[in-house]
Amino acid sequence: MNDTAETDLVFMREAIAEAELAAAEGEVPVGAVAVYKNEIVGRGRNQVITLLDPSAHAEMLAIRAAAKTIGNYRLNEVTLYVTLEPCPMCAGLLVHSRISRLVFATPDLKTGAAGSVFSLLQAPQLNHQVAVTQGVCQSQCATMLSEFFRVRRAAKKRLRSLPSERIQDQGK
Repeated sequence: MNDTAETDLVFMREAIAEAELAAAEGEVPVGAVAVYKNEIVGRGRNQVITLLDPSAHAEMLAIRAAAKTIGNYRLNEVTLYVTLEPCPMCAGLLVHSRISRLVFATPDLKTGAAGSVFSLLQAPQLNHQVAVTQGVCQSQCATMLSEFFRVRRAAKKRLRSLPSERIQDQGK
């Protein structure tokens, strides 16, 4: 394994730890870390429910923290590690903040904007392109997401199978 691959693995594990915290809070388990000069300068995990903020995606929070830590809204030398391919909103943020490189674990075949559904990060029409590496810890992150949604679907199914009066009693 080369130095870049080893470094990517180390920082992806940090992003996975953030995703695990999100899952423990009942959020979709996505985590991110922003790295500048081999140091984590920003961390984020999905917190849309916790913060009542539809923009509180892991990438968004990690990039906001990185900008504050570095003291600049331009993050030219920052690599972002994230457990799930960014959505269009987050991909736009990566371009606008001038993130140099994105490393993500698993593709998002529904809304991924780093090549799966859209290719916003390398669109030649934009004034900045982001280098992309995918597949670091893919199996682990895909399993974490699948398990989260499997458990969530099972819980909803159990609720639907309860008689309506029992559901009303639970709400009291």
